[in-house]
Amino acid sequence: MGKHLVLAGGGHAHMETLANIRQFLDLGHRVTVIGPSDYHYYSGMGPGMLGATYEPDDIRFATRQKVEEQGGEFIRDEITGLDPSGRRLHLASGRVVDYDLVSFNTGSSVDLPEIVGDRSAIYTVKPIERLYEARQQIKKKAEQQAVHVAVVGGGPAGAEVAGNLRQLLGQTGHKTRVSLFAGHRFMSRFPENVRRRCWQLLEKNGVILHEYGYLKSITNNTLIFDSGISEHADFIILATGVHPSPFFKQSGVPTGPDGGLLVNDYLQSPKYPEIFGGGDCISFQSQALDKVGVYAVRENPILFHNLKAALQGKELLPFEPGGDYLLIFNLGNGQGLLRKKWLLFTGSLAFRIKDWIDKKFMTKFQKG
Repeated sequence: MGKHLVLAGGGHAHMETLANIRQFLDLGHRVTVIGPSDYHYYSGMGPGMLGATYEPDDIRFATRQKVEEQGGEFIRDEITGLDPSGRRLHLASGRVVDYDLVSFNTGSSVDLPEIVGDRSAIYTVKPIERLYEARQQIKKKAEQQAVHVAVVGGGPAGAEVAGNLRQLLGQTGHKTRVSLFAGHRFMSRFPENVRRRCWQLLEKNGVILHEYGYLKSITNNTLIFDSGISEHADFIILATGVHPSPFFKQSGVPTGPDGGLLVNDYLQSPKYPEIFGGGDCISFQSQALDKVGVYAVRENPILFHNLKAALQGKELLPFEPGGDYLLIFNLGNGQGLLRKKWLLFTGSLAFRIKDWIDKKFMTKFQKG
């Protein structure tokens, strides 16, 4: 008898499964995909969209179309609750969806500080599509007057967003300022040579970097830091820490230190074998994984195999995170940074390599 597979989220770790929904249907199963948008935006190209290197169509997958043209069901909604014992998902609309097997790839959300007053000029790096809205509003104002844009976040997301904002504002004709507020130490979890080269390239392109401490609150577009320093900006983009959806913890399923869905080597909940997951929303039991897209991409074939195997009662495959991964950033103005083991360089070649890799990934799943 056929079973019901639910894919919660259309993120990077589900790409292989989404591209092969027909295989599940041919085996007699039913597939439902739940997502907050008809499209899934590739986060690796989000800063490039902000900088106008790419347009939205270049960096998004038509999730609903892909699902429905293969015969699956797509529900545009947000998951607000999980009942693991009853095998049910509760949605924002009030709808309840039952499942036999579920896989989560719901991503993560940006941690927000206390915000007082008008929020209309405050953006977060997730969901990615908000960066396009930010691009339109910032560019429109910058074509009329001088603009100060503040980016908050000392990691790769903050660096890429700041660099691409500088690119966006380079041709406006008015005086513009892009400030990156990088906590107590810019790129603190990276080797000193990576940190230094990123800093130098951003400064060369006109980004002003500050290590004022952590952001405490925002009041009427004034940023207030734990050091007591405050700065006003016309626009604010938050690229700070991220957290998985809170419904995992609330549901009682095992979770990791960050509240993400705890999964074993098979990307499966150790307590509820009918629950799987990948990407930013999981906590991998065997080792801590960086919140980077490379792991979600590597999880793709394993999740696809294991979901099909679990439905058919066959053997699961373990996920091997792999060793050192390629670190590559788009820092704006056609410049990038690339590091792989001992190799480290910055410049246009680094950006061109990233652009080629990203476009190859997009082409595979946009047309596949």
